[in-house]
Amino acid sequence: MAGNLFNIGRKTITPIDNANKPLSKSINVSNEMTNEEFDTIRKVIYELSGIYFTDSKKYLLESRISKRITSNNMKSFSDYILYLQRSPSRAELDALYEAITINETFFFRVPQQFDALESVIFPELISLKKTMPNPTIRIWSAASSSGEEAYTIALIILEKIKPLYPYISFQIIGTDINNAVIDAARKGVYKEYAIRNIPEQYLKKYFVIDNGVYYLKDEVKRMVRFSNLNLYDTNAMRALPQFDVVFCSNVLIYFDIPSKQKVVSDIYNVMTKSAYLFIGYSESLHGISKAFKLVHLPKAMAYQKE
Repeated sequence: MAGNLFNIGRKTITPIDNANKPLSKSINVSNEMTNEEFDTIRKVIYELSGIYFTDSKKYLLESRISKRITSNNMKSFSDYILYLQRSPSRAELDALYEAITINETFFFRVPQQFDALESVIFPELISLKKTMPNPTIRIWSAASSSGEEAYTIALIILEKIKPLYPYISFQIIGTDINNAVIDAARKGVYKEYAIRNIPEQYLKKYFVIDNGVYYLKDEVKRMVRFSNLNLYDTNAMRALPQFDVVFCSNVLIYFDIPSKQKVVSDIYNVMTKSAYLFIGYSESLHGISKAFKLVHLPKAMAYQKE
């Protein structure tokens, strides 16, 4: 995924019914996750975030949760389950989401999508909005992780779009489930791995390089506003503004069909008429939503709101 997913953020969620009651005594205290423990903890995670672990992911979840048990000086999976059901700290929820999701991202990760954004979508949107008072184009990086995707869009706008259309305003919002990666995104400090795909012209103009560390300049950081958001929280989604372009790459892979349908429906509701949605190449809206049409762009595909 472009990064981690959402954030519990704006409302209190009770993981499962009877959350404050002790678990059944049939759950064993063991170094190996029992089937009952696996079923319980994946239900808790699902209720919190919509992330679903199939039966085949039991070993993976066991490995990831074991690290959280050790970090919290607990003795068993049942101890950790009880903690999640009762009053987990915000920091622990961040650590949990980071443990169970993939957090790999870098600048210009899918260049075909950014090329299409620059050459096709932005000109189209500008043509539609240029006669409006205070024309504004809003872009949402819905799983922004440490900010590389959102900042890539900002770099393209600063370098290629703004000089040609100075009267157009742009608003870029990045959201994520994890407070830690949001904080990292706001700092805009990166290592070699994150910047390896950035064209040289961008590196020289928009970064300060010091001893192998790349510091994004303030003019780029000011282009993006980062905040915590849980894509599974419909009320929080309704509070978002309307977007002309949405990037939600490698997020749907974490959901089962009902969760995908719920999240995609909520994304649809915060998109302007004819807005564009980019998802990951391994993802599809087939069987998820009929409210979008698939659009073939130069070397890329996107979904457009009907």
